[in-house]
Amino acid sequence: MSNPGEQDTTPIESIGQLAGLLADGGKPRERWRIGTEHEKFGFVLPAAAGPERAPWMPPPYAPDGIGEILTDLNRQDGGGRWEAIEDKGKLIGLKGIGSERGGSVSLEPAGQFELSGAPLASLHDTSHEMARHFEAIRPISRSLGIGFAPLGFHPMARRADMPWMPKSRYAIMRNYMPKVGTLGLDMMTRTCTVQVNLDFASETDMLRKLRVSLALQPVATALFANSPFYEGKPNGLLSNRAHVWTDTDNARSGMPLAFFDPSFGFEAYVGWLLDVPMYFIVRDGQILDVAGRSFRAWMKGERQEGLEGLVPTIGDFEDHMTTAFTDVRLKRFLEMRGADAGAPEMMLAQSALWVGLLYDDAALTAADALVRERDWADYVALRAAVPRQGLDAPWAGGVARDLAARMVAIAAEGLRARAVTDGNGRDESHLLAPLQAIAAGAPTQAEHWLERYHGAWQGDVSRIFAEAAV
Repeated sequence: MSNPGEQDTTPIESIGQLAGLLADGGKPRERWRIGTEHEKFGFVLPAAAGPERAPWMPPPYAPDGIGEILTDLNRQDGGGRWEAIEDKGKLIGLKGIGSERGGSVSLEPAGQFELSGAPLASLHDTSHEMARHFEAIRPISRSLGIGFAPLGFHPMARRADMPWMPKSRYAIMRNYMPKVGTLGLDMMTRTCTVQVNLDFASETDMLRKLRVSLALQPVATALFANSPFYEGKPNGLLSNRAHVWTDTDNARSGMPLAFFDPSFGFEAYVGWLLDVPMYFIVRDGQILDVAGRSFRAWMKGERQEGLEGLVPTIGDFEDHMTTAFTDVRLKRFLEMRGADAGAPEMMLAQSALWVGLLYDDAALTAADALVRERDWADYVALRAAVPRQGLDAPWAGGVARDLAARMVAIAAEGLRARAVTDGNGRDESHLLAPLQAIAAGAPTQAEHWLERYHGAWQGDVSRIFAEAAV
């Protein structure tokens, strides 16, 4: 059994040592991989509803809830594929045995069920992985009276309706979040996202990919908007999930100006991260609450409550890296974090978009040139506009849809240049079809749901679950 205490105990000696940790993530092109992570809300099927289980509401951890799905999933594979991850005796995740990174199933704070995909060579592999995941959990969840729907923000539940998973880290964040923003608890419990993790070759390659993807992340937010409802009704937003991130914990979120400084690189990123307030550390298998403490001061040996007598380690820094929530997050790879969860074809399209933009030299050059047409401040302003206005947000004398069309076209060229084909001879560019349609004027997922709400659903938001179920 794994537990939260398994980490690198090497003492930290310098910022350069930590920068080297990131630099070690650089890989030659032939080793670049694609890791797709996606979350989905569980919901109680009407046939299984009762006094303690309202229809369409999120199921508990136990009994007959999300925790049981993890247990059954592990049992289904005969113990040969997964390593169980526990927190104080509670099963909180399954780690794929032998995976380089990812390849795991975990629970978000309110039981949002997440697949962290294994690092794969092609988007065709990603498609197969996603299909296998849904096929594996569908019979288990249905036997428990649970369905799953990937949506950006829970369309019906109040914050108080959301359960909390037995994960120590989440208890610390639950206590800390209201101190640094008004919407952090909503982020934790009522949002779902899809992200793709991509590799870089060097510091120079990392910086180019980071700046391109961070600048264009608001466009992705608009393309993948899939959360137009709040507690049963429209609230004037297309991506309520993106709106939540505007007031969650801005010291560790968003599009930091420092990332666009000419001197930015691994050491500068470490410097920025050392000034992000801490959440927790792990000692002797226990997660300790040190929320609000300074990692930089800890490295300097300054006394801070809860850290007395403790020496910061590489494992502590690796844990701390996971508490940065920028729209693109740097680890030993880059994480694209700006999109709402959505239909499987849209989640595949999210991975395809960024692979097409970043994994082909000509496409990356074109995307870099596109980004440089405007000032950084323009992209920050676009980030603020798209949760409500989506692709109709003003941009360069037109609207964001114009920028999206250029972005998707570059990605398509990049995927065609990769020339990675499936068994039918198709390259990966066909996975962009939903985005090409939206860029050409088709409704986003959020706009589609609003049309259904005002039309066929006759104002009954609960009908979204059956139509969005995977």
